[in-house]
Amino acid sequence: MKVFVVRAPGGLDRLEIAERPDPGAPGPGEIRVAVHATSLNYHDLLVAAGHAPAADGRILMSDGAGVVEAVGPGVAEFAPGDAVVSCFFPQWPDGLPHGAVGDFAGTPGDGIDGFALTHAVRSAESFTRAPRGWSHAEAATLTTAGLTAWRALVGDGGLKAGDTVLALGTGGVAIAALQIAKLMGAAVIVTSSSDAKLERVRALGADHTINYRQHPDWGTLARDWTGGRGVDHVLELGGPGTLAQSIEAVRVGGHISLIGVLTGFAGEIPTAALMAKQARLQGLIVGSRRQQQDYVAALDLAGIRPVIDRTFGFDELPEAFRHQEAAGHFGKICAAW
Repeated sequence: MKVFVVRAPGGLDRLEIAERPDPGAPGPGEIRVAVHATSLNYHDLLVAAGHAPAADGRILMSDGAGVVEAVGPGVAEFAPGDAVVSCFFPQWPDGLPHGAVGDFAGTPGDGIDGFALTHAVRSAESFTRAPRGWSHAEAATLTTAGLTAWRALVGDGGLKAGDTVLALGTGGVAIAALQIAKLMGAAVIVTSSSDAKLERVRALGADHTINYRQHPDWGTLARDWTGGRGVDHVLELGGPGTLAQSIEAVRVGGHISLIGVLTGFAGEIPTAALMAKQARLQGLIVGSRRQQQDYVAALDLAGIRPVIDRTFGFDELPEAFRHQEAAGHFGKICAAW
């Protein structure tokens, strides 16, 4: 079968299609999946570009969606023909994070081979069912971006009707968070540097928008929009360059989900301001299989669909990453085959 790999030391000019043996029949506890789609995440870009070094010849992509072709002995959860989607941490079935998910050693497309391939044989616990009626490209958006938003707001944040959510940007996590928050009866503020993108998020239900290039004090503006109380939840996707404004925006006793590193991997934290807010600053990386199952169950009832910016072919994966690097996308970038 053909696979897309990255050659050490990485770089988009070091991506290539390779041939690997067909994985064969599933063993005990395993399923064989015909993979038909993936979606691009910032983490995938870090691996492909060589900023998160992976083994030479590593098969790319954390997210994978497809159809079960066969099940091994002892597998009762799935049957041939089921539409499934992969898990970011296949070794994290439920409960609190543990040592095995403290790094990316078991994450597809990083520590182990990913889903830029046509067929995979993995443990049944490496997948969940996909939402009913979704395309494979739509389902592939759940593994990383969708589940991150779900865990931040519902799993960790305890989101409830009447809360206010601040989402930074208009990428896959932010758009999923907007959809989840509106589904739960929350108000949503979205920031972007593009007025055109802000118009699009208003059409998706955003209650208030802020152009952060025009208003560098966007944290204060977000707090003012709540009547001075501050927002209940912040999806902090920027990192050190935006954290101070996120702390400015959050209410006393509020919740900040530290998700992204778009402005860097380290920086100063205004600790006095964070203490004064008595806010919870929680780092997180995606979520557990159980949380993904809960998210899929909610989506089956909600009737919402992910926002896909553009879908590329399998052979166009380097072009898809360059489209991602340009940072002009709205929602998720996918590849399907």
